[in-house]
Amino acid sequence: MPQKFVSAAFMSLVLMAPLPVLAQPPAATPAKAAPAQTSVDERALNLFSEVFERVRGQYVEKMTDEQLVKAAIEGMLTSLDPHSSFLDTEDFAEMQVQTRGEFGGLGIEVTLENGYVKVISPIDDTPAARAGFQSGDLITQIDGEPVQGLTLKQAVERMRGPVGQPIKVMVRRGAAEAAPFEVNLTREVIRSQPVKSRAEGDVGYIRITGFSRQTQPGLEKAVQSLQQQLGNRLIGYVVDLRNNPGGLLDQAVSVADSFLDKGNIVSTRGRDGVETQRFDATSGDLTKGLPIVVLVNGGSASASEIVAGALQDQHRAVLMGTQTFGKGSVQTIMPLPDQKAMKITTARYYTPSGRSIQALGVTPDITVEQAKLEQVAQTPGRKESDLRGALSNDTLSKDAPRGQPPAATPAPGAAPAPAAPAVPGSAEDYQLRRAVDLLVGTSLFRQLPAQPPAQPKVTKTAG
Repeated sequence: MPQKFVSAAFMSLVLMAPLPVLAQPPAATPAKAAPAQTSVDERALNLFSEVFERVRGQYVEKMTDEQLVKAAIEGMLTSLDPHSSFLDTEDFAEMQVQTRGEFGGLGIEVTLENGYVKVISPIDDTPAARAGFQSGDLITQIDGEPVQGLTLKQAVERMRGPVGQPIKVMVRRGAAEAAPFEVNLTREVIRSQPVKSRAEGDVGYIRITGFSRQTQPGLEKAVQSLQQQLGNRLIGYVVDLRNNPGGLLDQAVSVADSFLDKGNIVSTRGRDGVETQRFDATSGDLTKGLPIVVLVNGGSASASEIVAGALQDQHRAVLMGTQTFGKGSVQTIMPLPDQKAMKITTARYYTPSGRSIQALGVTPDITVEQAKLEQVAQTPGRKESDLRGALSNDTLSKDAPRGQPPAATPAPGAAPAPAAPAVPGSAEDYQLRRAVDLLVGTSLFRQLPAQPPAQPKVTKTAG
């Protein structure tokens, strides 16, 4: 039986294919179209057989039947779209390992763009993240060899290797004329911890980096820990989906359901445009209705876009950050004989309002670019307390210093920023600071005393 996944829009350095999606049975062919379809199939198969025999008999190097058939299958699937592919025995096994949340490699999700390997997102606490890789970086060389002319699979295979083995990659960042620079990495076993959390003042911060089998249990544990730590002081949650490449569909649905009490989460439609599957929220909100801000950026793809789109359409959360990646198609991992599999696009998914985010992405409610804050020095000026004979403040104790305002919290990011952008969740994370500020402001507004309704004003005019 096919496995159901939501695939990220790229391949992983530790894996032949990204995480899976939804399976749909092939559509039946109408009976009246059978003769024409059979005729077309026969001509196509005859052509394939002719090419196959000529390559096998006349190609300059001897190729086995298995090599030729595999190459033909790979070519057929990869020509469909960027997400359909063939998984051999090793690739299929590694894909299953990744969905369990543990795998080996560098820790970046990549795709192929204009002949270069493009970084979609680095995975937290991995060699790539520690080396400062950014979403949008282009890898132009691997151990001194150009990547142009390689398929994505070939490039990925060259970046893989034994744990502990070093690798050098040439990276180009920003404008095309920018000079590339070399990055030295050491391959590691990547043990994914898809959910991390901590308190940001009275706000619960939850970062979700992927959707594996460990995500929903990790989310439940994080929410429970924050509720115990903050108690009645907890005013809301920031759910960070930035640089989250996606993962398992059922985990994305489960995470969205954790914040919703009712309503649709996501639906899918196949080639005929008819809804093939629908996922709705069940009763119960893990966060007890507290306000939520969801952080997204260009590295938020696939399953993370399902969660963000559902919470936005259901008016359960405010989305903040930048436009998401725009991966709105559904892939199916279909097992084949000899422990092989094929990954093929079978449907598109739609948010609760019926919108498709394919090639568009999810637009945040509040656009906030990542930035660096600097504290601006201000010339001290005269205050009321500096004036001769100024009245004292009768609400202060006698020992309280006069003319000294309460100590202010230093502006975040006052220190010089490093060359790489702020790591999500770090002290220099400007977007996170804005999300926390929004929740604090919302909490303060809700604490204001209720005001009596204003009396309507009557304006008299002479006539």
